Amino acid sequence: MNTNKKYKDTVFTRYFSDEKKLRLLYNALEHTNYGEETEVNIITLEDVLFMNQKNDICFTIDNKFIILIERQSTINNNMPLRCLLYIAREYEKLIDKNIVYRSTLQKIPTPHFYVLYNGVRKYPKEKTLKLSDAFLVSQSPIELELYVKVININYEENHAILQQCQYLKEYSYFISVVRTYLKKGFELNKAIIKAVKICINKNVMKEFLEKNSSEVINMLFTEFDMDTAIKIWKEEGKEEGREEGKKEKQTEIAKNLLDVLDIETISNKTGLSITEIKKLF
Repeated sequence: MNTNKKYKDTVFTRYFSDEKKLRLLYNALEHTNYGEETEVNIITLEDVLFMNQKNDICFTIDNKFIILIERQSTINNNMPLRCLLYIAREYEKLIDKNIVYRSTLQKIPTPHFYVLYNGVRKYPKEKTLKLSDAFLVSQSPIELELYVKVININYEENHAILQQCQYLKEYSYFISVVRTYLKKGFELNKAIIKAVKICINKNVMKEFLEKNSSEVINMLFTEFDMDTAIKIWKEEGKEEGREEGKKEKQTEIAKNLLDVLDIETISNKTGLSITEIKKLF
């Protein structure tokens, strides 16, 4: 498999960039029972859906085109539009440009889009985002639609898919342990190191963590780096150009940080008072 080094891998993409794991994960997602005889082709993408981190995996299996995206921040409602642009580029690379002018029907892999939500904010166990929700004018019948299925894989949510795919369950548990120690007041790097040791001792992602422990620590440190996300969210608030908009953005940032930082730190980073933040609980 070729890896696009232009972007930073996340623990999720590194862990699941494996044919066996993806096959079992797909079986859990689609309630299929593909075995080793079914080939999985991992596709290297030239673009990513979130900043400079490669938090998505694209692969084909049995003439299906699967895009998996892991999200540890707020779900972006523009995901269907982004997936549409994404899949269009992939189809363009997949087929001969001249073939669309021929009369013979060109068959293409069937696309499926999934977001595996692993963030700290409350989110339903499952939700489907639709491209048509973004249309300026509603129509019936809808002539172009794209669905993105969002599944909450937080360990505490205990979604059925975690029982159906052991690899996903172990990954979810690992992230949960990191957050547990952050809540206990551990510094980020110490929380990650503690989680790695605990999971190895419990035989959770053991082989992967033993082989890639230093890389995992570095990748997670980047993934959990709140300062970058906060800077972006603040810029979004400025672009709105309204005091009300800025306040809404400050509140949104604070909500994202409630489970990972203490109130005083959140206050310093967002500009909200401690009293305002306490009201968010």
